[in-house]
Amino acid sequence: MTPTNINTHVGDIHHSDFTFETTPRILAQVGGAARLGELARDLGVGRVFVVTDPGLVKAGVVEPALAGLRAAGIETVLYTEVQADPPEAVVLHAVAAARASQADAVIGLGGGSSLDTAKLVALLAGHPQNLPDIYGINLARGPRLKLIQVPTTAGTGSEVTAIAIVTTPSHEKKGVVSPLLYPDAAVLDATLTLGLPPAVTAMTGIDAMVHAIEAYTSRLKKNPLSDSLATRALMLLYANLPRVLADGRDVTARAAMLQGSLLAGMAFANAPVAAVHALAYPLGGHFHVPHGHSNALVLAPVLAFNRSHAEQAYAELGRLIDPALSGADDPAASHGFVDAMTRLVGAMPFGRRLAEVGVTAGHIPLLAADAMKVQRLLVNNPRPVTLDDAVALYSAVL
Repeated sequence: MTPTNINTHVGDIHHSDFTFETTPRILAQVGGAARLGELARDLGVGRVFVVTDPGLVKAGVVEPALAGLRAAGIETVLYTEVQADPPEAVVLHAVAAARASQADAVIGLGGGSSLDTAKLVALLAGHPQNLPDIYGINLARGPRLKLIQVPTTAGTGSEVTAIAIVTTPSHEKKGVVSPLLYPDAAVLDATLTLGLPPAVTAMTGIDAMVHAIEAYTSRLKKNPLSDSLATRALMLLYANLPRVLADGRDVTARAAMLQGSLLAGMAFANAPVAAVHALAYPLGGHFHVPHGHSNALVLAPVLAFNRSHAEQAYAELGRLIDPALSGADDPAASHGFVDAMTRLVGAMPFGRRLAEVGVTAGHIPLLAADAMKVQRLLVNNPRPVTLDDAVALYSAVL
């Protein structure tokens, strides 16, 4: 695949050889969280360390899952101190608590922050190692404790990815990337997402769409299987996000969103994300903007920037989500896709300018410099991104 343009390869079945990995057992069932005890027993687990956040406990989401575990004779230890964009200190505190509990398994229950924290707890409690030493790709060592992931948002796809993101003391977001982080099982229970507020629903939904879009245009590891997952994911998410925003109790649409998030997670775990995420990370690290919101803020300018180098791919995605583009040529369909995604983000119930989350013109050089450090993602972008490009992309949505 050429370094500057993916167009000649999109739609071509003669891709290079590839490998594909994902979570080995997935249960997608309304009410499926009640079967956590059954899953734990199947894994030979006796005591679980449940990682979640205080908001979910207060909302009453956690207790039914715990009840199912206890009914199956599984001992439970509850950890509720997860924070958004998990800081190193919180992760390490959770690891220490897990070791003290002598649990033989970890359950992550929550949004991406809870699931990412749970991955690292299972890893570090199972095989002690210095967290900063394993930032990067394939530096972690196992074995880890058994791990089950239960998402309560349709966004990160963390239940089927081999990465955990941590906020460092210097406010950078760094990732531990290792096949050891794939859980043993994942449970998708749409009832756990029914209470999500519209803004959180919107942010996480856009996050999942970005995963699908960036996997489909990933420059280095795009492959036929990730393509199939990404396109199906985008169709589900694009069709159902407006439905769940109109009626948050629509369990059918909620289930479709969870499945879309899952498929997008499978796709980008194997065909990694790119510039949208690279530019989003500094917004989370420095301004504590939720990850999905960060992605949404920079999505439109990055899509417009990439269109010249991803025209055919964007055209294919445009025809998938908008029947009106079915007969359009690639230039028109790719423009239509960028316009459709820009309109969708514009209709979301959250701020769409950087100034609304506290960013000023004076912050942009810092954000751009930090984004350029995320080369593990920028190398996947269909169009090369320079420091000046990053400055211009942030400035476009100030």
